[in-house]
Amino acid sequence: MSPSSAYRPDPRFQALGRDFSDPVEAADFPQTILRFRNDRAAATVGLEALSDEDWLRHFGRFQPLPDNQPLPLAMRYHGHQFRVYNPDLGDGRGFLFAQLREQGSDRLLDLATKGSGQTPWSRAGDGRLTLKGGMREILAASMLEALGVPTSRAFSLVETGEALTRGDEPSPTRSAVLTRLSHSHIRFGTFQRQAYFDRPDLIGVLVDHVVETYYPHLADAPDRPAALLEATIAASAKLLARWMAAGFVHGVLNTDNMVVTGESFDYGPWRFLPRNDPNFVAAYFDHQGLYSFGRQPEAMFWNLQQLAACLTLVGDQAGLLEALNGFSDAYRLALRGAILDRLGVKSRDADADIELVNSAFRALAEGGEALRWEPFFFDWFGGEASEARALGGPRAGLYETETFKTFRHQLAGFEPDRPERLADPVFERPEPEEMLIEEVEALWAPIAEADDWSPLYAKLDRIEAARSAYALGKVGDKNAAP
Repeated sequence: MSPSSAYRPDPRFQALGRDFSDPVEAADFPQTILRFRNDRAAATVGLEALSDEDWLRHFGRFQPLPDNQPLPLAMRYHGHQFRVYNPDLGDGRGFLFAQLREQGSDRLLDLATKGSGQTPWSRAGDGRLTLKGGMREILAASMLEALGVPTSRAFSLVETGEALTRGDEPSPTRSAVLTRLSHSHIRFGTFQRQAYFDRPDLIGVLVDHVVETYYPHLADAPDRPAALLEATIAASAKLLARWMAAGFVHGVLNTDNMVVTGESFDYGPWRFLPRNDPNFVAAYFDHQGLYSFGRQPEAMFWNLQQLAACLTLVGDQAGLLEALNGFSDAYRLALRGAILDRLGVKSRDADADIELVNSAFRALAEGGEALRWEPFFFDWFGGEASEARALGGPRAGLYETETFKTFRHQLAGFEPDRPERLADPVFERPEPEEMLIEEVEALWAPIAEADDWSPLYAKLDRIEAARSAYALGKVGDKNAAP
C-alpha cells in the first residue's frame, strides 16, 4: 500500500482501553467485490491512490492500515431505543477500523464499518449487512451531504458473497460490508453505559477524551461537563435544523444513534419527505410516530436530556441545566440559517428572517403533493434572482396563488448569496435531484435483477453535481462540527 503524504494516522480511541471497546476480527467473507469507493472522501485522508486490490485488502479483508489500529475495536455502549433503555447494545455488526486526520481541517476522523461480522455484542444477530442496505446508506449520505447536512460519508461498499435472510427484504438477499468516514462514533449511549454501571470515574475519562480530541477549545473550561454538553447541544441543534430544512426523517432517533460531535450517521429506515407532512414517519415499526418528521426536535431534546443525566455524575447540575435550557434558542437560530441556506439568500435581520422562514413553511404546506419538498427550494434558490426560472418552470401555476405571492413578496427583500452559483448547469434542469423512496427502489431493481449498477452510479454523479453547485465558493467544510 502507498498512501499519499496526506495520510496521517492518529488512533486515539484505543488508548481508552477495554472499558470502552473490545478487539475483534472481521468476518472471513467468501468474496470481496468492490461496488463503490468514494475517492473524493479518500483524498481528504490520503487514501485515494490505493489500487482496487489494496482497497479490497483494507476495506474487504480489513488488514490494518499503516501505523493505525492493529485490530478493529467493537465499541461498547448502551442506549434508549424508542425510549426504552437497552443495556445489551454495542457494536454488534460493525467496528472502529482506523482513525486519521483530515487534510485541511485537521479533524480526527473515524473509518468504521457496518456488516463486518459478529462481535461480543451481536447477541442473536449474524453481524451482516444486506447489499441493498449498503446501497441505501450510500444514497442517504450522498444526498444529505449535497444538501449541507453534517453527515458521515459512505466510503466503501464491498459485496461479500453471502446469502442473507431478512424479514423486511425478499430473501435470500445479497450481502455487503460498508465502511463510513465520520467525525466520531462516541455516542450518547457511550456515556449511558458508564452511568448504568455507576462509573463516574470512567465518565470523567470520557469527558476528557471528547473535549481534548473533538473540542480542544474547551480544554480550559472551569466546568468541562457543562461545556461539553453546551457544545454537543449546539452541534445537535445544527444537525436537527439541517435535517428539517432537507425534509429528512432519520427514522430511528435512539440515543445510540446520536454522537457528541453532531453528525448524522447509520441510515436504516430513513426517508425524505415527498411533501410537507409533520406526521410522516420513516420506520414501518414506528407505530406511535415517536420519530415522525415533526417530532424530531422533541426527540433530539429528549436524547440530550439523557446525556445530561449521565453528566450529572461528574458535573454541576446548575451548569448542565443552563446548557439544556439553551437548546430551543440554538435550534431556532440554526433553523433560520438552514432555511436561508436552502433558499440561497443572505440574512437580513432576525424579524425579517423569521417572517421568511415561516412563510416558506406555509408555502410548502399549501403546495402539498403538487409541489413536493425539494422542488420548492430548487425553484427559488437564489431568491428573486430565480423568479423567472421558477415562473417558467413546471410549478409556475402554484406560484401564482396568494400564499406564494406573499412568500415571493417577502423573498424579494433578500439578497442572493453567491448568485454566481445560478450559472451552474444544474439550474438549467427543470427538476432537482430528489431521493424519494420510489426512486430508491427503482435504483435497486436493476442491481437485483441484472447486476446493473449503472443507474445507481449515474444518480450518484447527478447528486455530486448538485453538491458541487450548492457548495460553490463555500468557505469552510460543511461537515465540520461547530
